[in-house]
Amino acid sequence: MTAPGGAVPPGAPVRGPGRTAPQPRPTDLFAERLVAVLSGRRPVHCMLRHTVGRAYDELAWLAERGPLRTRGTQPVVRDIGYYVPRRGAIEAFARIGAGDRLRAMAFRLEQGPDLRWRCTAVELGGPRMPHD
Repeated sequence: MTAPGGAVPPGAPVRGPGRTAPQPRPTDLFAERLVAVLSGRRPVHCMLRHTVGRAYDELAWLAERGPLRTRGTQPVVRDIGYYVPRRGAIEAFARIGAGDRLRAMAFRLEQGPDLRWRCTAVELGGPRMPHD
């Protein structure tokens, strides 16, 4: 996208040799992935390599109950907030909307030694998975 005369407008992503488009934040990617699983659009096993510890079990338990499955309007991420308690860890929340319904989702991300982000916990408003 260029302005008259070939100039790039302010705020436009700059692309070209040696330049890359801005990467989405890990919180945005994970919120979308989690909503896709919890709404039934994606199978829970697609999160196997993106989760660590009990997070996969929590996600599978939630997905069985289909908390974001709706008739008609698909759930979408409306807003995301986060807190960084320490380097390599993010505690995030997302507001999920489907029509006139609004739900809250919380999740924790941790960066591994390979620099990949993985979900270590996920919660959705409502009943929680029983802990041993």
